[in-house]
Amino acid sequence: MKRAILSDIHGNLEALEAVLADIADQGIEQIYCLGDIIGYGPDPLQCIDRVMNFAMCILGNHDQGALFDPEGFSSGAEKALFWTRQQLENGGENHDECLRRLNFLAELPRNHRENGLLFVHGSARNPLNEYVFPEDVYNARKLERIFSLIEGQCFQGHTHVPGVFTVDGRFLSPQELGQGGSLRDGRLMINVGSVGQPRDHDPRSCYVILEDGRFRFRRVAYPFERTIEKIYAIPELDNFLGDRLRDGR
Repeated sequence: MKRAILSDIHGNLEALEAVLADIADQGIEQIYCLGDIIGYGPDPLQCIDRVMNFAMCILGNHDQGALFDPEGFSSGAEKALFWTRQQLENGGENHDECLRRLNFLAELPRNHRENGLLFVHGSARNPLNEYVFPEDVYNARKLERIFSLIEGQCFQGHTHVPGVFTVDGRFLSPQELGQGGSLRDGRLMINVGSVGQPRDHDPRSCYVILEDGRFRFRRVAYPFERTIEKIYAIPELDNFLGDRLRDGR
């Protein structure tokens, strides 16, 4: 089974469509999404509609924040979530379409387990909200506690920074890995990066292909200036949410 694993679309339709086109070219059989379909970006409804066709999707903290009162977000992110909620409740073709999208988000699980693989948004310890950053290699106790909950390999997003954490406390970027690796290398935490808002100083979307016990990172260019124009045109979305797309930050 050849699968694409992606995360953190954040309402960026241009990025998602570019990634889906690349996925089609790669002959992918199934697509898994690790959450944060919405939040920040200008096209939440269209992104939800596309993800609803994926084989599996789990809940992200922004998805939850749009459904309930957002907590722990920056002012810009919170403002974007309230606008996103308005789109969910009032946008779309009719009431049934609005309800269909809301029900889809409300029913998303917080994690997914499959043949020794764990899929979460944040971490194995806190699937929804815990960040595991590259600099956490200097926090051995944190990594040990998280790895104690991982049977084999854990795929995650949330930080928007792609790479792999090893059980011996290293973080390896896709470049250091030669863009991929093997699940046979032991327990791993594999961050698949972000489709809609990369933060590793590369503006291209990032996702992972999983096939025959091996994984590889894919980078996909998309017309981010188009997304930026949409963000600028919506007063409730901070211009910074568009500006950061140019630099992948």
